[in-house]
Amino acid sequence: MKAFPSIHDPKTGTMQLGMELRDYMAAKAMQAFITAWIAKSIYSNTDLEVAESAYNMADAMLKARGE
Repeated sequence: MKAFPSIHDPKTGTMQLGMELRDYMAAKAMQAFITAWIAKSIYSNTDLEVAESAYNMADAMLKARGE
């Protein structure tokens, strides 16, 4: 499922595909995690751990939606 619709670019004649909903949700979750961790001075995670946490949250949100 796409977070944004696909559109046809008349200049190039190509389709611009929208971002996957899972990726969009993960990006939003990652922003929230980093903001909260920095505010609490507890940001000690590696980049990979942050990304994994964000995708775990996105997967949980998709599951809650019934997808």
